[in-house]
Amino acid sequence: MTALATTRTEPDLSFLLDRTSHVLRTQMAAALADIGLTARMHCVLVHALEAERTQAQLAELGDMDKTTMVVTVDALEKAGLAERKPSSTDRRARIISVTPAGAELAARSTEIVDGVHQGALGSLPKAERESLLSALNHLVEGHLSTVVEAAPARRARQ
Repeated sequence: MTALATTRTEPDLSFLLDRTSHVLRTQMAAALADIGLTARMHCVLVHALEAERTQAQLAELGDMDKTTMVVTVDALEKAGLAERKPSSTDRRARIISVTPAGAELAARSTEIVDGVHQGALGSLPKAERESLLSALNHLVEGHLSTVVEAAPARRARQ
């Protein structure tokens, strides 16, 4: 018996966004690996430099769970790039403070990340690049601005 293929009436936006995001992440990972950072480490360093932020705040900004965030900060501390310090506004909270070496590496990693982004966007004609960025910003600020929490799909018992 052969399954009937469905006829799509809309472009597969999920595939297009997933595929471009996946390839961009792999390019970013390879480029950052050259200086010993992961994308998560870069994210933590850059956002910790912007403002005094707790580990939980940085995890939310980087879309990381607690375990991943702890492992990332542990690696940054071990490398001498960041350290956990008491918050100046909440004595129960710990902030991530970037060391001078971490700030220097964050500047380098930002140049690398910008280069990867420029490479991707530079492959498009200027008008298409501007349209793409405008459309993505509209989606991020509008229809796709809110995450919908859904229960994970469960596999049937075997």
